[in-house]
Amino acid sequence: MLPPSHLWPIDEVWNYHAGGGVFKTIDVFNEALRRRYGWAPGVERYAMKAQVQAYETHRAMFEAFGRNKYEDATGVIQWMLNDAWPSLIWHLYDYFLRPGGSYFGTKKACEPLHIQYSYDDRSVVVVNSRRRAYKGLRARAEVYNFDLSRKFTREAELDAGPDSSIRALTIPEIDGLTKTYFVRLELREPGGRVVSRNFYWLSTEAETLDWDRTEWYYTPTKTYADYTALDQLEEVALEVSRSFEDRASEQVARVRVKNPTKTLAFAVRLRVLRASDGEEALPVLWEDNYFALMPGEEREVTAVYPKEALGESAAVVAVDGWNVAPASR
Repeated sequence: MLPPSHLWPIDEVWNYHAGGGVFKTIDVFNEALRRRYGWAPGVERYAMKAQVQAYETHRAMFEAFGRNKYEDATGVIQWMLNDAWPSLIWHLYDYFLRPGGSYFGTKKACEPLHIQYSYDDRSVVVVNSRRRAYKGLRARAEVYNFDLSRKFTREAELDAGPDSSIRALTIPEIDGLTKTYFVRLELREPGGRVVSRNFYWLSTEAETLDWDRTEWYYTPTKTYADYTALDQLEEVALEVSRSFEDRASEQVARVRVKNPTKTLAFAVRLRVLRASDGEEALPVLWEDNYFALMPGEEREVTAVYPKEALGESAAVVAVDGWNVAPASR
């Protein structure tokens, strides 16, 4: 999309792939990224930080609607689903059909049965978007400092009516939190199976908006959350195994990833590549991506893609992430 001579640093050529009018640059996004996550030394690190920020912000938008639906919110519109040409902004998946952080943040927030955190009042909410009720659900919230020392745990049992939003519990104000800290949520059905999980990176630095300077297209930020400590996460090597299954015109990849270290694996990204040239198999439907793995945690994640995306090549699974050593299997 960008010629090698203009990949880094960001210049006016990038703006050619932004929007028009007040959206003709990506300055607003970049200022937030710089203040919240810290600037990147190169284009690859910038891309990872941008995907994480896109995940976080899109998840928050759809979760806000889910919590407040039919009361303070009557609907939400995402502009847009995908790009008609190679572009840097707005899409959930891009011109090349590659899903990004915005796609997976939206997918997480729109789970039919979903547990989520409220940035405004620290409540933990269960959103049921199905037309059936669920009895005897158990919500669990854990708060961790940056060093992963646990600061708080609470569970609550609840029933979720059809198409409902229920505050299961509230996380209190906690003394002694590090500037960047984490909240881990799980929702289990009566038999103990996890039906929803969520992971948040939060800051003791309050993020506030300058409502008096609101424009029709955005509201300026007065103070920013501080997630710059995330750059201090030590690199981790994950244990990865995979299997492939053919289904008519499609192939299914099942990937099992485990974090054997004592460090958080943050924003783990999985891809299916063609072994012949290293290009990504697209389009692809991943069950989850850009997810976190706590020490010792293990997950299986599936992907479905057309066989024709591989051509005559075999498939390879690649894993990387914010602080994950790149590997392929």
